[in-house]
Amino acid sequence: MIERLEVDALAQLDTLERVASAGSPWSRSLLAAALEDPAREVWGWRDREQRVVRGYCVLGVGLFDVELEIIGVSPDWRRRGIALALLEHCASRAGALGKERILLEVRVSNQGAIALYRRAGYAEDGVRRGYYPDAGSGREDALLMSRGTAVGRAPL
Repeated sequence: MIERLEVDALAQLDTLERVASAGSPWSRSLLAAALEDPAREVWGWRDREQRVVRGYCVLGVGLFDVELEIIGVSPDWRRRGIALALLEHCASRAGALGKERILLEVRVSNQGAIALYRRAGYAEDGVRRGYYPDAGSGREDALLMSRGTAVGRAPL
């Protein structure tokens, strides 16, 4: 079940971000700001029985495009199609908003995520050098990826 998350989901979202993030997790205050920002949409996948957020994503809605700012799934809920469902929802949502593309950056070392994005129809657009902080070597490159949307679909 994918639904738009509100401020009351902050505690669950913060806890999940700490365990799901591969790199530098967003702070609680950054997550709270995303939940309250009218230029962002925070979506979550909740399990039906416990209503606990198991996966989430944050979309930044721009003038022409939507940016997938963050996506994560609880480690014990991975490989169940949650991330792919969230990615499909994001692309549909971007199209419903009249945006032509959805953009993202991913660490070049995160081969699992890159494979997932390719499966979801994202193409590689370039590399942003030294984009991410890296404890080992100082900085890590980001792979830029994008996907077209189905502009004109009915809002979700």
